[in-house]
Amino acid sequence: MTLPLVAEQRALAYVFEGAARLGDADGDGAKDVRSGQLAVLGDGDAVRLRGLPGGGRLLLLAGVPLREPVARYGPFVMNTNDELEAAFRDYRSGRMGEITRTAQIG
Repeated sequence: MTLPLVAEQRALAYVFEGAARLGDADGDGAKDVRSGQLAVLGDGDAVRLRGLPGGGRLLLLAGVPLREPVARYGPFVMNTNDELEAAFRDYRSGRMGEITRTAQIG
């Protein structure tokens, strides 16, 4: 399968079951990616995916980079240190909420 991408997008593929071939099936640029591996894709306007014997499942993510500053600490990723501190306060006070199996949206 070949999926088009906008040239400005950056993409990655994470194989979480089995294996897949990324790139031209018979070309030198093709790479096999196996369960638990992440492939960061290069520039281009499409991605070519091919199943391998035994099949596989993967997650393909693509988007235009935001080019914003990044502040990170532990599991928190924000744009500034002030935002990180606010996230810590929210977490400690219980304002982050929780997700349960019975959670409903709307």
